[in-house]
Amino acid sequence: MLPEQTAPGHALSQAEIQETERLEALDRLDALDAPHDEAFDGVVRLVRNIFGVPIAAVSVLDAHRQLYKAGAGLDAEEQERGASFCAHAILSPQPTVVPDAALDPRFADNPQVLGEPHVRFYAGAPLRTADGHNIGTVCAIDTKPRGFGAREVAMLEDLAALAMEHLETRRLAEADPLTGALSRRAFQAQGARAVALADRHKYNLSLIAFDIDHFKAINDDYGHAAGDWALADVAAAIGQCMRASDIFGRIGGGAFAIVLPHTGRRDAQGVAERLRRALAGLPFEPDGTARQLTASFGVSTLDIATTTVEGLLANADAALYEAKARGRNLVVAWHNHKRPEADVRRRVLKAGVIHFNGRVSTVDCTVRSLAGNGAGLDLSNSFGLPETFNLTIRSDGFDVPCRIVSQTERHVEVKFV
Repeated sequence: MLPEQTAPGHALSQAEIQETERLEALDRLDALDAPHDEAFDGVVRLVRNIFGVPIAAVSVLDAHRQLYKAGAGLDAEEQERGASFCAHAILSPQPTVVPDAALDPRFADNPQVLGEPHVRFYAGAPLRTADGHNIGTVCAIDTKPRGFGAREVAMLEDLAALAMEHLETRRLAEADPLTGALSRRAFQAQGARAVALADRHKYNLSLIAFDIDHFKAINDDYGHAAGDWALADVAAAIGQCMRASDIFGRIGGGAFAIVLPHTGRRDAQGVAERLRRALAGLPFEPDGTARQLTASFGVSTLDIATTTVEGLLANADAALYEAKARGRNLVVAWHNHKRPEADVRRRVLKAGVIHFNGRVSTVDCTVRSLAGNGAGLDLSNSFGLPETFNLTIRSDGFDVPCRIVSQTERHVEVKFV
């Protein structure tokens, strides 16, 4: 069950239809949540060396941000989509070249032109799926104006095709090369089979989702090598605590999940608590000084309303975000309430807009999970949002009042009111 459709009843524009389909393609490829990948670092190095530019990136764009899968000469791992040159580049099947941004009316007042990193030249080739959707870009950026001829454009297109080919093939991998855990795709496939068996034979099954706390800060402060070290140590520690029948996968940058057959909610909470303590006791010295690694955990259980691995994962994610909002290094279990059919969550990737102050103020967001009574929303910065607001999802044709129930810097969980 989805929220009642209350948005204005006019049809979607062609641009809105294309954006909805583009986000669906991005979701199918698992490109948004894919872990750090050395292959994309290689593409960035090639861009810088071939074109002699100080800044290069491989990025994907969801509904509200540009997320760098690899980058050089950049201080951040993401930026708001509204200020992104690449948001323009994905609108064309051909590469976008801006010889001098200061003279281009589309970009002359862009904060990246007026301030750091003082962009003057931009060339971006779209990451184009086989069915024609531009999910991101490979781009070359300079701080001084420059020309970019047909030969350079062709080479940039070749590099974008190389990155896209890697995205396609990576999705088919069965195991994460860094941690040895199942890839997201393989985890979902094996998890789906385990859930179907549990549902058919009527035995308990639970899912634990967990995310390394402040994982981005580890990468920012100590480098990706330290982040990789942390991931490998976490995966090894989890592996020592698992049964042969458990299914363990890496589903995002610092995010993992475990399917526990023949395990009810209370026992799954106990397992998660043991895992939490095990990770908190791991030695981790990225700079020669002991640091504590912790993780936040969410637990969900198969029930009459939740009968798919996607639903279990969405519920566990919602509980995980509550654990983070309550201070991290905690275990929180998802509970269905009076109307279990309304609590069934599904993982989605949709464009949303938050409205408040009498609908004068708006904030773009990406809807990551959706149920009949609530949603999980990603946004560039959640602080400053009022406790209540309206959420519009144009592709689904509804507009609903919401109340925040948990909140981190870039994510909010809301209930529909």
